[in-house]
Amino acid sequence: MLMLAFTACNEDMKEKAVTHEEVAEIKKPPEVKEYGFILNDYEVVRDIVNQGDSFGYILDQHGVSRGKVHEIATTLKDTFNPAKIRAGKKFMILKDRDSASTAKYFIYENDRVNYTVVNLDSISAYRDKRPVTIKEREVSGIVNSSLTQSIEDAGLSQLVTYELANIYQWTIDFFRLKKGDQFKLVYNERYIDDTVFVGVENVEAAVFKHGGRPYYAFSYEADTINHKISFYDEEAKSLQSFFLKAPLQYSRISSRYTKRRFHPVQKRWKAHLGTDYAAAHGTPIMSTADGTIIASGYTSGNGNYVKVRHNSKYTTQYLHMSKRNVRQGQSVKQGDVIGYVGSTGLATGPHVCYRFWVNGKQVDPYRQELPTAKHIEDENKEEYLAAIKPLKERLDSIPYNEI
Repeated sequence: MLMLAFTACNEDMKEKAVTHEEVAEIKKPPEVKEYGFILNDYEVVRDIVNQGDSFGYILDQHGVSRGKVHEIATTLKDTFNPAKIRAGKKFMILKDRDSASTAKYFIYENDRVNYTVVNLDSISAYRDKRPVTIKEREVSGIVNSSLTQSIEDAGLSQLVTYELANIYQWTIDFFRLKKGDQFKLVYNERYIDDTVFVGVENVEAAVFKHGGRPYYAFSYEADTINHKISFYDEEAKSLQSFFLKAPLQYSRISSRYTKRRFHPVQKRWKAHLGTDYAAAHGTPIMSTADGTIIASGYTSGNGNYVKVRHNSKYTTQYLHMSKRNVRQGQSVKQGDVIGYVGSTGLATGPHVCYRFWVNGKQVDPYRQELPTAKHIEDENKEEYLAAIKPLKERLDSIPYNEI
């Protein structure tokens, strides 16, 4: 009897053990979703386009026929052009989970947010975006050397540098920043999955203390018809000016406007009626204001140069370009790239010589009282001041960084 009872008990334990093992096998892994697909349903191949890889070569490695590749290229070129895939871009291929392992979808990352899905069965494609969340930040920084280095010291993305430069490009000369200049911002950043930073969404408000004077900037939609966002100060005055402070970003002034300078090539004293901005070869050169190209050519002294007439009063010229990007008679907007830094003509190194005329007379632009953009109308000023009040209070409550 005891023998039988033990045997029965032993068999029961075996059954229970088998039952637990079966339950463990049935338990599903967590669902993984990406690009709108449940990846658990597919065999997933992740890779990067290598230098020299073509769309056809990539798909050929995964069993897709050349005929289908040709059909995709001709049918989907408006949504997905296989000829435009670029080295370094990520892609994913989803395959059937069977012995044939047939490729079903090709997913190409246009950038970190936008992607294109190609259905290899139906020969169709669509574009979509990864979900992005917005996070607001309050930051403070101080200039010890350059703005670029200061942004890095503050642990911020260099995209913040571009935002500050764009906001203050008419009011602050970033080539004359002083050690101890300070800045504060309230701005929004974009993230994928709440963790992967993918850029700056917008700046709500900023203050840049330059030479002891605070320059406030508040984002505001004064143009409600075209829904154009611009920046204005604490008195409802526009930060935008008719002219940019400089024709390029993040450089240094290597030679200023002067009536007497020793020319480094001609080895003699002569007037230098321009401002030289030293920068890396190929740096984009921008038109400092709207206008019309009245000259785009080459001379032995100027090298490749462009001249822009802005109106009957103002004209500017840009010398020593490596390459011109505009033609005579073309209209340009403020900030348009008209050429690239070089050292053509009488130049010892890569730079752009920026020249400025007022009523036909060549002058130093830094000594001119230049026109500004339109301020907020008096009848809308009270509404604007009420809108920026909480933002100004937030900015003022953020402590400045000190040296």
